[in-house]
Amino acid sequence: MPTTAQTLDKAAILAILRAYPEELRGYGVRRLGLFGSFVREEAGPESDIDLLVEFETGQATFRHFMELTFFLESLFDGQSIDLVTTRGLSPYIGPRILQEVEYALT
Repeated sequence: MPTTAQTLDKAAILAILRAYPEELRGYGVRRLGLFGSFVREEAGPESDIDLLVEFETGQATFRHFMELTFFLESLFDGQSIDLVTTRGLSPYIGPRILQEVEYALT
């Protein structure tokens, strides 16, 4: 179900992510959510897709992170993915992200 940037909006991104729960869980994902310009409906042609991931206990490995990033980029036709872990949230902007995130997988 790869797609192009022209067809992407919040609903499309969430629908695509929700279509792959088994694959996402295979990378150790506990929760995966969308935040940023697509959630606020401010995305432009150059916008990346901002995703917040929480891994299952013991699954937050570099390998899982990178493989998940590559998988997500393949779903979205190579569009830039900004994948942030819940543990990597800045104390300054983290609260804003947590307030606006919309989860595709919980």
